[in-house]
Amino acid sequence: MITLSVSQAQQHIQTAMEPITESETISLDCALDRISAENISAPINVPAFDNSAMDGYAFYALDLASNKRLHIVGSAFAGHPFPMPLQAGQAIRITTGARIPERCDTVLPQELAIFEDDNTLDMRNVVVRAGQHLRRCGEDTKIGDISIAKGCRLGPAELGVLASLGISEVNVHRRLRIALFSTGDELRSVKKTTDNGCIYDSNRITLSGMLTRAGMEVIDLGIFSDDPTALKAALQKTYQQVDAIITSGGIADGSADYTKQVMQEFADMTFMSINMRPGRPFAFGKIAQSTKNTYLFGLPGNPVAAMISFYFLVRPALHLLNGAQVATPLQIDATATQAIHKKIGRTEFQRGICNLSAQGKLQVSTTGGQGSGIISSMAQANCLIVLNPEQGDI
Repeated sequence: MITLSVSQAQQHIQTAMEPITESETISLDCALDRISAENISAPINVPAFDNSAMDGYAFYALDLASNKRLHIVGSAFAGHPFPMPLQAGQAIRITTGARIPERCDTVLPQELAIFEDDNTLDMRNVVVRAGQHLRRCGEDTKIGDISIAKGCRLGPAELGVLASLGISEVNVHRRLRIALFSTGDELRSVKKTTDNGCIYDSNRITLSGMLTRAGMEVIDLGIFSDDPTALKAALQKTYQQVDAIITSGGIADGSADYTKQVMQEFADMTFMSINMRPGRPFAFGKIAQSTKNTYLFGLPGNPVAAMISFYFLVRPALHLLNGAQVATPLQIDATATQAIHKKIGRTEFQRGICNLSAQGKLQVSTTGGQGSGIISSMAQANCLIVLNPEQGDI
């Protein structure tokens, strides 16, 4: 078992990832949270033409140098443009989004308009700037621009960008298939009655939720007792059909079950002792195959340790495997409202509650007990307090 820092463990795992290449073309309305498999260039300008940014009156600004009165000769509505260029001294009524006619470069907001009569604008005391309140052709996106980069996760805004370009289908990486199981004679499914000395398995449902939220297909293999034969049979049946296998429990030194032994029979494994709390024991390996690889992740058995390990070690690696761009989690400074105990030399992820003080300053407190088995602390928290190795007590 090798000892690594959090960053060293992340680098070791992520360097081993070989992104999948399979993709599929799907309808835009089914593409939320999928990963773009290619750069997507804009086929049109957005906006496709100069248009008005507000309701008002459109005209050519230089006309005001010789004539402070503009004659209103018609109207332009969104989807119904004025059909001809304006002549000197003319203006038209225009609505938001309507196309700007030729020989026209400025819009006067409706609420600033002063009328001499029903069809004449009096511009003597109106201050205008040439080009004001226009949306120029291509100011959002120009033809040929890369609107969506390869590896981009398609959120609501990205789907809106594609829709604005008239793109109805998108090529995305297929979803990852992740097998999930727990090990331990003491574990019972939530649908069964617990025996004396047994506990309910919360890790599988928690990890399944995190994988599903990350956009992945989950295959739940259930619970395996400390029986190497059954575990071998399950892995033999599963590994060729999935991209990764995640287990929790049975990887720490002195563990009573056979998970580590069986993992080593299937994959080139690295067993780590990571300088982090919670989540010190961790296992990672790869089953190399002719057509693809299958990755194995061994998480700690304690529920909070399993979640923290997933967030900081597994999820970024799976995003890479899925061809996604990996973003560093947002980390911000806050003032601790209480003393926090911290051992120098390791990274700690304490469960925290972050809010604004009465003075509008960001502050944070812990959820209380920080034991790696206190799963309720993850439900109470809205952040993680990240304490770096060089820090001591706060």
